[in-house]
Formats: sequence, structure tokens, C-alpha cells
Amino acid sequence: MSIGNAAEEDRPSVGQALQQARIEARLTVDEVSTSTRVRVPIVQAIEADDFSRCGGDVYARGHVRTLAREVGLDPQELVAQYDEEHGGRPQPTPPAALFEAERIRPERRRPNWTAAMVAAIVAVVGFVGFTLVGGGGEQEPSKAKETPSARPTETDTPSRPPETSAPEDPKPSDSPEASDSAIAAAPADKVTVQMTAKQDVWISARDHNGRLVHEGVLKKGKSKVFTDDKRLSLVLGNAGGVQLYVNGKEVEDVGEDGQVQRVSYTRGDPEAG
Repeated sequence: MSIGNAAEEDRPSVGQALQQARIEARLTVDEVSTSTRVRVPIVQAIEADDFSRCGGDVYARGHVRTLAREVGLDPQELVAQYDEEHGGRPQPTPPAALFEAERIRPERRRPNWTAAMVAAIVAVVGFVGFTLVGGGGEQEPSKAKETPSARPTETDTPSRPPETSAPEDPKPSDSPEASDSAIAAAPADKVTVQMTAKQDVWISARDHNGRLVHEGVLKKGKSKVFTDDKRLSLVLGNAGGVQLYVNGKEVEDVGEDGQVQRVSYTRGDPEAG
């Protein structure tokens, strides 16, 4: 047996190296999970050299890099060892397909209040148009056709229904100009998150009740804005590929390319979210 092969056999595995370094750093699994935002079961599985819960090689390499940095190991060296032990660097895989492993259970669908409100608006506007046509003869025939095809904006005040007790959904936007205006106009008693994709980024957003309000790939150059009364929780499938503003303030260090990052924000300074 050559000296090089003997050294490789004596070298601890990726999981063993991470566990040993964590213990030497006097850190618990819970502490590492809190500081890295990698869930406790995944940290435990990786230390046992079980990478099946990571959602694929791309995310496994990201977790290994994050954990290595936290416990004081060389991230590049440990990722290279992972590649040697698991068949080399994996080919890129669409984030949406990889993230299926991270989803614990399907979200139970709740009543679609948006659709109900749109239906109510259509009925009210249709009734008003019918009344105007009936009272004015042939002078304004076009009013009977003024049926909205989408949810009214804030400037459509004549056709808005009275305030109801239905829960307010966070409202995402794909337009950078709309995103900027939403940030500027966001009231102080709400949490506002704006994200702009520098690369294709898989994102998931939930409101303070844990309800899924958006899930999918945000294309490069596109932006979205989310608002909620109390808290917004996000999952970023490629944290290094997104520019993030929270309550009008830029979050400078979101994460690295290919890294899965889970963050949540409340009202006020994003550093306290």
C-alpha cells in the first residue's frame, strides 16, 4: 500500500471531521444550527456522513462549506474531500427540483380570499354599469363593458368594496419601479421585503401565520416585494444570487452562490429580524 493511500485511509470522513471540529470548538449541534440556519436533523445527518437529507449534491456541498466555516475548518478543502468521496463535483440541477427534498409536507390550501374579492368587485361594477346604461339610454353604451379583468390597484378607489375582515395577503411585484415605490410607501407598522435577482433564484415566502404566499424561480433581473403586518419568512435556494432590501435597508451578506438560506424579518431594523 502506498503512503498516499494510507494517509487517505487514516483521514477522517467529511462528517467525522465536522463533528470532531465542532466538539473541539465546544459547540453543540443546536448552537451550530442556530448560527448557520442549517436544521438540526441535517447537521446530525451530515456528521453521520448521511447526505441524503440535503436535497442533492449542490445543497450538500453548500451545507458542508457553511458548517466547515462555522467550526473552523477549511471550507474548500472539505468540499474537495466531499467531491472525492461522492464522485466529483455534481452537474448543476434546477433549484426548483432540488428543493423538493427540503419540503416537509404539502401546505393545506386555505380559502382563496383574493378570488372572492375579485368576484365581488366584478358583481358590483357590473351592477353599476347596468344601472347607468339603463338610466342613460344610448348615451354611454360602453359602461356596460367596463368589467375589471384583474384585481384593482390602489388608484381604483371608485370600484373598491367596503373594508372587510378578510386577511390581507402579502402582495409580490415583478416590476423594479413598483418595488421601489412599494418600499418608499411601506408604513412603519409593517415589514416590507424587496428582492432583486442577480441570477436565477428559487424563493419561497410565508406570512406570520406560516401560510405559503409565493414559491418559484425568480428570473435574473426580476424583482418582488412582499409585505406583512408582523413577520415574513423566506427560503432562498441560491442566496448569493439575490439582492435583498428589508424595510428600505439593504441586507449586505445574504449568503453564497448555491447556498440555501432561511431568513425571517419583522418590523424595524432588518438586523433584528
